[in-house]
Amino acid sequence: MRYVSTRGEAPAVDFRAALLAALAPDGGLYLPEAWPRHGGDFIDRLKGASFAEAASLTLSPFVAPWLSGEETRAMAAKAYGGFADPAVAPLRRIGEEDWLLELFHGPTLAFKDVAMQLLGLLFERALRDAGGRATIIGATSGDTGGAAVEAFRGRAGVEVFILHPEGRISEVQRRFMTTADDPNICNIAVDGTFDDCQRVVKEIFADCDFCARHSVSGVNSINWARLAIQTVYYFTAIAMLRAEGVEAAPSFVVPTGNFGDVFAGYAAKRMGAPVGRLCVAVNENDIMHRALSRGRYAPRAVTPTISPSMDIQIASNFERLLFEASGRDAAAIRDFMQAFAKKRAGDIPAAWLDEIRADFISERASEAETCEEIARLHKASGVLVDPHTAVGLAAMRKARADGRLSGPVVTLATAHPAKFPDAVESAAGARPPLPAHVGDLFAKPERCERAPASADAVKAMIEQAGGGR
Repeated sequence: MRYVSTRGEAPAVDFRAALLAALAPDGGLYLPEAWPRHGGDFIDRLKGASFAEAASLTLSPFVAPWLSGEETRAMAAKAYGGFADPAVAPLRRIGEEDWLLELFHGPTLAFKDVAMQLLGLLFERALRDAGGRATIIGATSGDTGGAAVEAFRGRAGVEVFILHPEGRISEVQRRFMTTADDPNICNIAVDGTFDDCQRVVKEIFADCDFCARHSVSGVNSINWARLAIQTVYYFTAIAMLRAEGVEAAPSFVVPTGNFGDVFAGYAAKRMGAPVGRLCVAVNENDIMHRALSRGRYAPRAVTPTISPSMDIQIASNFERLLFEASGRDAAAIRDFMQAFAKKRAGDIPAAWLDEIRADFISERASEAETCEEIARLHKASGVLVDPHTAVGLAAMRKARADGRLSGPVVTLATAHPAKFPDAVESAAGARPPLPAHVGDLFAKPERCERAPASADAVKAMIEQAGGGR
């Protein structure tokens, strides 16, 4: 399989090249040249399969011929062997037709672990095959950074620089990054928002000489391999529902920041997964709700919330959806993104919007609604959820109430409530404890650098550290 850029001015590449490059050289994002299709019996094949087996079967069209099915299965077994729940991504029923897909049983208690644990192994194998090194640079709104640090710490041939917005993530999120003492890990607290961190990373990627000199790559959701792996739990969720006798295609509600996780659901649908509607659930930083409901993509100032991983105003992966909605018109996407970069706003063509609305709906949850949802679920069932998951549940209830969602609905539980103990306790009156498997997180010393929101400043830190050389 080959991968093409959404902007159409980069040559098609294989999976390994797309994995190591992350961002295409023309500034676009990679997607499969054509969507692979899993047959009608694929879901039945996943019933009773382990998550590692399901990952191997789902991902085989993407990684072939680089990796065989046996090699992919062995990597997946290693990646998911340490998850606290043997199902990796279990379903919890919370209503007659409502389920939570628990994606927080990995080492850093967030859905990012599901992709990142396998991604680390894929990177290590790709670098070994190529006889090279990589400097991984990433921006995080909270969870990607910790998952990346855990996945890449101590790995041969890789140095990792993770930027996070100082003071805008939870203490648990921060400590999953800053307590790593491996010499190949560097955490950088940036004076700014996540959007500032993301801008810095994109500016570094745009410096072709610097990237070539340091073999720069990325593990944010701009990296297609991340999203490919995330398609797996949409397939496994449907298989688990089928095993319970639920035959109707479920809809999925996805707490959304950078649009990667919900685009993975769209990708799964394009691959043949029987998915109903995809509900984009956002907090008060509601650019995606405004874009999908009004057709205008225009960022505003970032509002800090209790769901900080969603405090984003520019959703990088939305470009992938626009590419699909445009009929893969790379020239049109190139024009749209260039105009957006200049004007900081763009009107989505009506034909594109119609295509998007065929699969997607959106909803917004205020801070008060998020807290109310945490309290409501805890009172009703004793279950505690983190604020991001609560945004999804609040959005689901609104969409059910007005008829936009019906039948079986799965809401993605994207983080463990213990990552946000203060917010959860304030809302529910109960403090979620850290799971035993994360160890003595609060006893470890922290290690972190600080930088202004400047690409030049961060590049200087990488140069000083000798990143990638």
